[in-house]
Amino acid sequence: MEVLLANPRGFCAGVDRAIAIVERALERYGAPVYVRHEVVHNRHVVEGLRRQGAVFVEELDAVPDGAVVVFSAHGVPRRVQEEAARRGLTVLDATCPLVTKVHGEVRRHAREGRDVVLIGHAGHPEVEGTLGQHDGRGGGRIHLVEDEDDVAALAPRDPARLAYVTQTTLSVDDTARIVAALQRRFPAVQGPRRDDICYATQNRQDAVKRLAALCGLVLVVGSPNSSNSNRLREIAAQHGARAHLVDGPEQIDPAWLEGVGRVGVTAGASAPESLVQAVVDWLRGRGATRVAELDGPAEDVRFSLPPALRA
Repeated sequence: MEVLLANPRGFCAGVDRAIAIVERALERYGAPVYVRHEVVHNRHVVEGLRRQGAVFVEELDAVPDGAVVVFSAHGVPRRVQEEAARRGLTVLDATCPLVTKVHGEVRRHAREGRDVVLIGHAGHPEVEGTLGQHDGRGGGRIHLVEDEDDVAALAPRDPARLAYVTQTTLSVDDTARIVAALQRRFPAVQGPRRDDICYATQNRQDAVKRLAALCGLVLVVGSPNSSNSNRLREIAAQHGARAHLVDGPEQIDPAWLEGVGRVGVTAGASAPESLVQAVVDWLRGRGATRVAELDGPAEDVRFSLPPALRA
């Protein structure tokens, strides 16, 4: 049995930055540091930070007065930012800069009185944060669409004053179909100046397509609540491979390997490389004799830390 590793895979610049913010905050301020929502969607990362003294909460009412709070990489609604400022909390914002870009687009359209269509998955923290950027003060509102059926049912206030943005971790291909449906129905709809789906999501999806074409089985390392990891599993399956999402080697069913000559392994943008290597070691222990890496584009993006943590 051969193992092929996708490239690129695993941590992206936004995840690296978010984890570093929590770790630096613990060094600078001491434990506990409160984190609103999981800082990134990976169980192993969250548990590791919890052991260091991070306390994960869903809302700010669980954060004591005077505490340090980190906003997760997925971003938060404006009401959360305003509440933190009102209470005088020390805030460190770990929102991915690419998500912040989308927030800025929504705020601009809101100021200019447009309705905004957000393409994304209901209930995802990034989507909740982006929906919460549109305050309606300019007269417009924000609409969430998840698929082409939602586009067909959409009823904007003024079709001539309509714009769209997207969640950053969606399937590139699925999103293109939804955007095409929007443009057919609302020819005047305005899109972002640059694609909202982040470079890391695009790169990992391209890599898993190549992997699926070469492998009968693809294992995607990532947690069940990770949007980009789920999209990788779906894309691998759509391109002909049997595909499974696993948090680590303990979730692999040995029966999946029966009759498989080549196993592909990749990881979502919030999954650490240590978990990928643990999966590879598990496969070696069950007969993998060769491990090879596919070529892929180099990623040299780096995002700076908040000023309070740079010194």
